[in-house]
Amino acid sequence: MSNHPDGKTCNLANLTPDQLSNKVVGKRKLSDVLTLLEVHSPLIAASAKPGQFVMVWPGEKSERIPLTVSDLDPEAGTITIIFQEVGRGTLEMGKFEVGDSIPSLSGPLGKPTEIENYGTSVVIGGGVGTAIARPVAAGLKKAGNTLITIIGARERSLIILEEEMRAMSDETIITTDDGSYGRKGIVTEPLKELLDSRKIDFVVAIGPLPMMRAVAETTKPYGVKTIVSLDPIMIDGTGMCGGCRVTVGGKTMFTCVDGPDFDAHQVDWDELRARKAFYFEQEKVQREAFMAGGDE
Repeated sequence: MSNHPDGKTCNLANLTPDQLSNKVVGKRKLSDVLTLLEVHSPLIAASAKPGQFVMVWPGEKSERIPLTVSDLDPEAGTITIIFQEVGRGTLEMGKFEVGDSIPSLSGPLGKPTEIENYGTSVVIGGGVGTAIARPVAAGLKKAGNTLITIIGARERSLIILEEEMRAMSDETIITTDDGSYGRKGIVTEPLKELLDSRKIDFVVAIGPLPMMRAVAETTKPYGVKTIVSLDPIMIDGTGMCGGCRVTVGGKTMFTCVDGPDFDAHQVDWDELRARKAFYFEQEKVQREAFMAGGDE
């Protein structure tokens, strides 16, 4: 038997092998380094909520990777995950093709984003963080919020899901660091303009750590509730290993069970940055070995 987050139980014995296969049923390259996989996973598709994630294990010599559910189709029994091919594990995931089965996929994990009608909400997605921001934005719009979305990236090829975000938003702003698309600059510039010109009730920022920290520093003087989705080192996704601990409001929290969403104004950003960089050299070695065709 397996427990759903909503308290229901599922009898795994009643499911066919195909329903438990985690088969890739769709694949799309969003850019040179960003990949979308649609995976047949009926149990997760039936119960996942905005902000929750899955733990993916691409192979026996790979690490387990936390990836937020970017979209789902309960009727078809599929979930969508989007990832950047940057480390050994995600490079390995990028080699999956339609018809392949992912060895292990568990979830949904973490607490869902607190969705309610705040009033005017701003959802900010940076790079691949836009994939995580999409279901949150959809949930906020469905709850009755006036929705403003800001999508930012280093350059145009890293802007993803623009059409999907525009379709659900009352207003969408695009920024690129190099000015190759949208307005030149970073996401905090239009955010500050919004804060200065109208009443903003709620902000969600999801993306690279420096971007989320900058958003937190931008909104704090205005007293606007701001949530970020954190991605520290995570091993098991169930709170057992302690690898994903972060300090929020002076207290130790575990991202996988207490988050991944936290109050942006309470996060110890310096500690988080240091912890995320802890295994940088080892990750570099593993990536280079995999790229060279090594098996270590």
